Amino acid sequence: MSPALVARSADLRQLRDEGYEVTVEHGHLVVSHVPYLNAQREVKLGILVSKLSLAGDTTITPETHVVHFAGEQPCDANGQPLNKVIHSPVQEQIIPGLTVNYMFSNKPDAGYPNYYAKITTYVALLGTHAAAVDPSVTARTFQVVETDASESVFRYLDTASSRAGIAAINAKLAMPRVAVVGLGGSGSYVLDLIAKVPVREIHLFDGDDLLQHNAFRAPGAPSLEQLRQRPKKVDHYAEMYGAMRRGVVAHPYFLDETNANELQCMSFVFLCMDQGESKRHLIKAMEAAGIAFVDVGMGLYTVDDMIAGHLRTTTSTPQKRDHIWDQRRIPFEDGGDDDYGTNIQIAELNALNAAYAVIRWKKWRGFYADLEQEHHSVYTITTNCLVGDDQT
Repeated sequence: MSPALVARSADLRQLRDEGYEVTVEHGHLVVSHVPYLNAQREVKLGILVSKLSLAGDTTITPETHVVHFAGEQPCDANGQPLNKVIHSPVQEQIIPGLTVNYMFSNKPDAGYPNYYAKITTYVALLGTHAAAVDPSVTARTFQVVETDASESVFRYLDTASSRAGIAAINAKLAMPRVAVVGLGGSGSYVLDLIAKVPVREIHLFDGDDLLQHNAFRAPGAPSLEQLRQRPKKVDHYAEMYGAMRRGVVAHPYFLDETNANELQCMSFVFLCMDQGESKRHLIKAMEAAGIAFVDVGMGLYTVDDMIAGHLRTTTSTPQKRDHIWDQRRIPFEDGGDDDYGTNIQIAELNALNAAYAVIRWKKWRGFYADLEQEHHSVYTITTNCLVGDDQT
């Protein structure tokens, strides 16, 4: 298979993104799991094979309308051969390990403009009759496609971006190294969100164990056995998200003034910690290295037997840093924002705080439109109000 050829060719990529089982082998396009009917009106699965016309590493307009087929003789719903499609029976090994049995010829007046049009036409010619017997059959299986480290940070193809047509926009997030400092409620949700984007490496910093109360304010669902083993948070999440992607790096210790320089090689940092004095040293180190970061915090309290408070998202970039110090946007007292020291944390608020932080990062990278370019925002629970400030 040539995944690079599929990725660079819009017609092959569209076939793959729409769920067809597509591979490229020895200069041929191979489409598997194509439903058809045999003479006994049984639904079978065949393989379509088309020679590829290429210009370098991308497809061009197909030179021929002909395809080959591996399978029994295709028939209609009455068990009669599809003579208008079948050109002639053959017995030929076109590519190693695959012998074709028929050659199909269905030529539109203007030919086929691309391989998407060509393949879907033949799939429909065969599949219409199979669907008359079994309406559930389809060639669009959405088979999981495994990748290797040379082609993707993900262990399987990210078809979501290409199906939505935002692959080029998504590429703006392909930074070398992003750090999440603190894997508590908000930090773990930040990880959950950025794990789905093409950052090459995600570095996790936290010295705490994963304990029982952590399970109720973080993504996922650790088992009883996992909690009994008391893994480090960073190790637990590195394994959890390592099932989906490569490059999740665990650092099972806290950052402070003695090792703040470890952030100086990062491309962006999410600060999700509540140790104020240590945070001051980390921010100073990042500012000296010209690193952009976002800091999150929650100030929650109970009133009239209900929870109230606010969520804060504060961004610092090389273009604007003065608000951190002049406006005292980030608290440096141990315990965090206001009554955060009471340790009230609710999963949906952690997730919301994380979402605001990740959205702000994506705006900074040009993924989302950003007219205001605010570097500080506060969401107030009681009024459902989000206020942005400190624009550049």
